[in-house]
Amino acid sequence: MLNMKDIMETITMIQDDHLDIRTITMGISLLDCCDTDIDKSCEKVYEKICRLAGNLVQTGEEIEKKYGIPIVNKRVSVTPISMLTAVSGGDPVKYAHALDRAAKKIGVNFIGGYTALVQKGFAAGDRELIESIPRALAETDFVCSSVNVGSTKAGINMDAVKLMGNVVKEASQLTSDRQCIGAAKLVVFCNAPEDNPFMAGAFHGVGEPDCVINVGVSGPGVVRAALAKMPKDAPLSEVADLIKKTAFKITRMGQLVGSEASAKLGVPFGIIDLSLAPTPAVGDSVAHILEEIGLEQCGTHGTTAALAMLNDAVKKGGVMASSNVGGLSGAFIPVSEDAGMIDAAEAGTLTLEKLEAMTAVCSVGLDMIVLPGDTPADTISAIIADEAAIGMVNSKTTAVRVIPAIGHEAGEVLDFGGLLGTGPIMKINRKSSSVMIQRGGRIPAPMQSLKN
Repeated sequence: MLNMKDIMETITMIQDDHLDIRTITMGISLLDCCDTDIDKSCEKVYEKICRLAGNLVQTGEEIEKKYGIPIVNKRVSVTPISMLTAVSGGDPVKYAHALDRAAKKIGVNFIGGYTALVQKGFAAGDRELIESIPRALAETDFVCSSVNVGSTKAGINMDAVKLMGNVVKEASQLTSDRQCIGAAKLVVFCNAPEDNPFMAGAFHGVGEPDCVINVGVSGPGVVRAALAKMPKDAPLSEVADLIKKTAFKITRMGQLVGSEASAKLGVPFGIIDLSLAPTPAVGDSVAHILEEIGLEQCGTHGTTAALAMLNDAVKKGGVMASSNVGGLSGAFIPVSEDAGMIDAAEAGTLTLEKLEAMTAVCSVGLDMIVLPGDTPADTISAIIADEAAIGMVNSKTTAVRVIPAIGHEAGEVLDFGGLLGTGPIMKINRKSSSVMIQRGGRIPAPMQSLKN
């Protein structure tokens, strides 16, 4: 039975606290689109995406109108394209153009899956796809790319890490006339999940069904508003409990939208990713939640502990509201997409080193961080290696999405617009990691991998 208090509370969350469904993402398997002729394979890819996702945007809009719930993004993720390249050979960028063409036809915001999974080494098609990523991102508008370079089971493929430093740098260089947007559509993972609905890292894993709907919810403003009403001397156990209860309410909305979209599209409901994903809008910031907990500014001492509590409470509250929890689920800390993170970075309170510590306890990793344009590729590789090591040892997902701001220095700003926000260019350690990165090879899997 509907409770009027619950209805009014939800309306307030949407109107005043920026509660939204951040994305409904349709995952589509392209394994049946493989062909030894790359042009035929590309046409199969285009046809299948348009056939299965043709009504995705319309369905999302209908659900928005029916329930008054904002659904910010409608997206598609596909099977890692390196697998199709392994069969067809040829220039992988042809697949990027097919994906982009399909995205424009069906009207989605992004399409993810220009991806290679190389945590243990390069299979057929992997290296070709990775080397083509900068060109693919420069020549398309909606395609997103990801590469998984490590896992707890496999260790870290340092040959891939070395390669990705150059790829990230080149992706920025080829789009330097567009705020280096190419690198903003590229993420490097350790322990990448197969059902993540968030970009730029979404791809449709080989263990997933032929087609599925995954939902990403978001409500940092709701959590912050709830905490603002608490007494400042309330113990942290009560703070954690309030976050859990709030996450439960947020996730219920995601469950409703996922179930409705699944029924309308005739596609199985996959998972809810109950991550707190911020936006540049004032009042929709994870950093402001941490400050509401009791920090003068995000990045000061105590930030990692506050974020760990927040991440854990979000998971505990959200998992009780849905039987289909997956993806990343927790708290995101993308610098350029979070008004509080931007302020803290510009003030010098939030540094790259502190962000790295925070990634040990949050959902993902170093996300949407703008680096000086002259940052060496080896340094970018070393940043990736550090994050992959945190993920590998802690059996969690970590990722790196950094943007070298070609032609710009620390202290300047890149403005991406929209959800990607504004990125203050952060200082980096200028000492070289080149000798280590040039060694290549593999960092072996840790003892934690031996669980069988």
